[in-house]
Amino acid sequence: MRRTATTAILALAAIAATLSASADKLKGPATLKDLQPFGTTDKQHKHQAYDLSFDAEGHSYTCRTNSKKSTDATEFVVGSQINYEIDKNKAKIKTRQNKKLECKIVRVEKSPAP
Repeated sequence: MRRTATTAILALAAIAATLSASADKLKGPATLKDLQPFGTTDKQHKHQAYDLSFDAEGHSYTCRTNSKKSTDATEFVVGSQINYEIDKNKAKIKTRQNKKLECKIVRVEKSPAP
């Protein structure tokens, strides 16, 4: 009896955490702070991966592109405006010229107070 009640409480807590986490999608404009190459290419990593940095809602995000997909770094100019969409640890970046890429969030830090 006690075990069933504990299991039910844990299940409800997990559902509540999942519902609040699913609402954590962030969207908005930002300025691309930095774009740096990451790693090297080889047989398993056919394309160069890149780390992109931008500030959003009081945090500084760094996201990494997939080394299995080609990315043209010249389409993402540092200092230009981008639109971002962050969903958990994945991000979608879109430039004003309608160039898009998907990346994985690898670092989040609080932005320093002005």
